[in-house]
Amino acid sequence: MMRIPFKQVDVFTAVPFKGNPVAVILDGKGLTDAQMQRIADWTNLSETTFVLPATDPLADYRVRIFTPGSELPFAGHPTIGTAHALLEAGLIAAKDGALVQQCGAGLVRLKVERASDGAQWIAFDLPEPAITMLDEGQAQELEAILGTPPDHAAAPCLVDVGARWVVARLPDARAVLAAQPDLQRMKVQDEKGKHTGVVIFGMHDQDAQARIEVRTFAPAHGVAEDPVCGSGNGAVAAYIRRTGQTGTFGTVFLATQGAALGRAGVLRLTIANDVIRVSGNAVTVIDGTLSA
Repeated sequence: MMRIPFKQVDVFTAVPFKGNPVAVILDGKGLTDAQMQRIADWTNLSETTFVLPATDPLADYRVRIFTPGSELPFAGHPTIGTAHALLEAGLIAAKDGALVQQCGAGLVRLKVERASDGAQWIAFDLPEPAITMLDEGQAQELEAILGTPPDHAAAPCLVDVGARWVVARLPDARAVLAAQPDLQRMKVQDEKGKHTGVVIFGMHDQDAQARIEVRTFAPAHGVAEDPVCGSGNGAVAAYIRRTGQTGTFGTVFLATQGAALGRAGVLRLTIANDVIRVSGNAVTVIDGTLSA
């Protein structure tokens, strides 16, 4: 029987038991695909990662990312959580504040920095997004699934960043928090389109700390609602850039997610012409070993 070190990390929060948890298997060597999937199903978290030696000389490590039902080429909160766990365990060290992760979507660059209050922020550069507008039939089906009309400032789009998110803007943050989508109907649409899931977002009031509220749903992958999703927020930033809405939202702002599930988290989104960056904190809540 193998004894495998692992950590469970809450991401996009500095407060234990908030944000979005990810299980990080610090040494995935010797595990088969089936074992990895079985462990991911057992953890019952939205994602579980398995760290492996890099096969690309430019990478510091390689990671495979599993939901309870399938493997993903890339996901945001597992990327930050895995980097946090490896740094904390002393298994990697940032070089000039930078790391490179190898995953199914290719190489992902990360930045590690300390804020003035001492908090550690880890940021990843979003893989280059491919964006396509939903056709009229897909948009109508999405509106029926959400049970509420989107804001018509820009049409919903499919944003592919390794994870494939359908992104829709709602009138405001209150509409986002009140939404009760038909998850079974969403699952059918996502399986048909090979989508990861659906992201909705809306603007907070002007006096709020964060600019937007976000929710993500991935029932086709066994995740009814993800507490705080890095790739989903990155897809929102890519959507804002593509649809010319940076004048409304800005190019550097905070997003909040997870309030609907009692797991409030905070992300910092940075939108530039050449890169979109997603930043967050992380905190370890379990440090132990698995038997496999």
